[in-house]
Amino acid sequence: MNTLIVEEKNEFILVVTLNRPEIKNAINSVMMQDLKNVFGNLCQYPTHLKCVILTANGDAFCAGADLKERKEISLEDWQSQHVWLQGAMRYLVDCPIPVISAVNGAAIGGGLELVLASDFAYAASNAVFSQPEVKVGLMPGAMGTQTLARATGLRRAKELAFTGDKFGTEEALNWGVINKICAPEKLMEEVMFTANKICENAPFAIREIKRAINKSHEFDIKSGYDFELEAYKRVLATKDRAEGILAFNEKRKPQFSGK
Repeated sequence: MNTLIVEEKNEFILVVTLNRPEIKNAINSVMMQDLKNVFGNLCQYPTHLKCVILTANGDAFCAGADLKERKEISLEDWQSQHVWLQGAMRYLVDCPIPVISAVNGAAIGGGLELVLASDFAYAASNAVFSQPEVKVGLMPGAMGTQTLARATGLRRAKELAFTGDKFGTEEALNWGVINKICAPEKLMEEVMFTANKICENAPFAIREIKRAINKSHEFDIKSGYDFELEAYKRVLATKDRAEGILAFNEKRKPQFSGK
């Protein structure tokens, strides 16, 4: 990876770190490809991992698209490069493993879209957010029109996207963009604590829960319940379900295998 640091923190947790701190981790064409490769692999190949943390080096999470790179390129090249980002975002939302964003600073434009595409996010208290594409004659192109509205509601999403205004962590928390505000020096510690709690649970069940919750936005409630019941049947057939019930009755901690 040229723009990312990808490392396993323990047996089950993968940390993906945006690594262009000198320009606030702006997304260039190489980072688009790197993100696509990382999350594409997580989607396509079975893995022992149980949680992914997405964070960044430096004092910013991500300043959005690298507009300096795009200054001189042709429309055709711009569109071709954007296909890599499209693939990365599709893989990110389809990732079967829970993804937590640890927002260590400003998350602007595409940076906010990465946060919104993760399953949930914790943010350092000094983080700021915005969807400012309209200020440079653009619009969100990494699922922002879809994910922002799902987090904040339609009317708030329209206000933020139409004005491009910045907002802080208290607003982000109240509007559903993030789940928790952390002291900057405690951010990764608190995210790791939650990631480890997730890792204690049955991984197959978590993946089915993630799929079912994601589908809740596509279906009416009865159709969504039908989808949930099919997932429930798959979970019932797992060894982890049998182990979980046995461990409960034996008053011990379950040893889940993901099977």
